Amino acid sequence: MEKISPVEEMKMIHEITGPAISILLPFEPKMSLKHELDHKLKTIAGKIEKELLTNFSAEKAIEVVKKLQHILAHLNFDTHKKSIAIFISPEIEKVYYLDIFIKERIIIDDSFEIRDLIDNKNQSREYLILHLTGKRSKIYLASNKTIQVIKTNVADNIYSYERDMPERVPHFDDPKKHKEILLEKFLHQMDDGLTIIHNAFPLPVFVIGSEKILGHFKKITKNQSAIIEYAHGGHEDLTESEIAKIIEPNIVDWNRIKQVTLSKQIEKANGEHKLASGIKEVLEAAIHKNSRLLVLEKDFSYPIKVAGGEEKEKNESDHFFYINDMVGSVIEKVLEYGGDVEFVDNGQLKDYDHIALIKYY
Repeated sequence: MEKISPVEEMKMIHEITGPAISILLPFEPKMSLKHELDHKLKTIAGKIEKELLTNFSAEKAIEVVKKLQHILAHLNFDTHKKSIAIFISPEIEKVYYLDIFIKERIIIDDSFEIRDLIDNKNQSREYLILHLTGKRSKIYLASNKTIQVIKTNVADNIYSYERDMPERVPHFDDPKKHKEILLEKFLHQMDDGLTIIHNAFPLPVFVIGSEKILGHFKKITKNQSAIIEYAHGGHEDLTESEIAKIIEPNIVDWNRIKQVTLSKQIEKANGEHKLASGIKEVLEAAIHKNSRLLVLEKDFSYPIKVAGGEEKEKNESDHFFYINDMVGSVIEKVLEYGGDVEFVDNGQLKDYDHIALIKYY
């Protein structure tokens, strides 16, 4: 028998299974010109068409190309989402409008993999910095190498709270006592401001200040679950570059920061009765569109069971993503209904049966 080349063998496999196209793409029509997006999508479609006609029969290639053209012609340019994921095969055409940022990626394969979406997320380093001194405070939003001040409705100068102090009483004759009371009131207000900002930007928080100020703040803050590190930092007029230099040693191991942040969010949600854990509770919440953030161990899987308890065999007719794993079904539901998904190291969620979902309510 004549031996066939690996290329010919792969082509024969493709002819049996048919092409599966995955297009993962940032998609913010409200932030871009429509003709620019149109041009980009047509360029992508042209490249896909060329590759399909090269590696598949004309019949199968044209079938998929027609589906792609139909989807691109009917995209929702009024969406306020951040990305799109398009999946096409001879049997399937599906579009997801996602609330997560993903990197551009085109995949032509024999099947779809839902975890491709998570692996392809933009993992930018974003965090909040609260700089506290005995006189004033500022909150910064840091994203990769940029830092910018965030304005709040809370007065950031300690002397703004002087007029709200109670009328002078005998023990206020002690200036030191008066200053401590004023400082505590100021720090409470700064903590309230941090709460407002963190609700809008649920990111890791770093707090910079003197040892004394940080000691006071640790005792009164309601945002302990959001704070990753406290850093001792110099004078009150720190520049943004000086602040970045103080924080830099604390963010070198960003994976650790991410893991700690997710653990704190899970603990907080659990205390607020907004957490589902274990595959059954999580799936129930996902089905009912009550999914803000799904967190799971990176290698966690849960085979779909059928009557009698045996594991169900993988069958491409069973599910759009050819999923024989219930975890994949949960991920798909969470993303479809606007939630986010994050992976953590194996073993980190052992107390939650390896999978946890933070709910909206």
